[in-house]
Parts: sequence; C-alpha cells; structure tokens
Amino acid sequence: MLFAIILFAAILIAAAGLFYFRYGFVFGEGVKAGVLNRVVYKGYVFKTYEGYIIQEGFNSTTGKASGNVIQSNEFYFSVTDKAIADSLMYHCGGKHVQLHYKEYRGALPWRGQERFIVDGIVSVSDYQ
Repeated sequence: MLFAIILFAAILIAAAGLFYFRYGFVFGEGVKAGVLNRVVYKGYVFKTYEGYIIQEGFNSTTGKASGNVIQSNEFYFSVTDKAIADSLMYHCGGKHVQLHYKEYRGALPWRGQERFIVDGIVSVSDYQ
C-alpha cells in the first residue's frame, strides 16, 4: 500500500513537472519588428487576442511539395494583456511596430492560440 502511494505521488509530481515545462516555462524571449497587419479578439469558449505582423524580406520555401514559392515572413502571436491588445488594435494598425514577446513550448487555450505571447510594445512608427 505504501509503495502504491509513493508511486502515485512520483507519477503525479512527474506529470506536474512535464506540464510546467511544456506550458509554463518561458523557452525564449525577444523582439520582433514588422508592420502590424491584424489583431482580433476571437474564440468559442476562451476569447483571446490573436494577431500577426508582416516582417520585411521574403521567405523562400523550396522543394517538390512547396513548388518553389516566395512568401512574406509573418509572425503570429497572442496577447494576454487587454491594455496592450487594445493599443495594438486601435492605435497601431498598419504601422511599423516592435513587439517584445515570450515563447513557450506549447499553447494553452485560455492564454491564446499561439506559442508566442506579446507582453510589451517596444516602439511604434509610421510605415515608410
């Protein structure tokens, strides 16, 4: 009986550690810059702020499956802070922005659909 309790506790602690590592541990953070294209508030059960910026330059994908396509670099992100999301939605659309973000290993539905969570606006300027 004691062995079963210890085994259950060890499995529970390991599962909690894996959950934290996958969803709570900040894997990386940095700044991305580009033209803010869209920020929306959407979701069926968990309403979250989702958006993306278009970065300068082009992304070239090669190979038989992709068909040698040139596409724009897009950075998809979620925003958890309502004040930051409102600022992006109502004041920064179409402008060049620098956004500070945190990267997690996995997305949680109440935090957003993306692994990248924007937690600050570094700068905003008119797009040229």
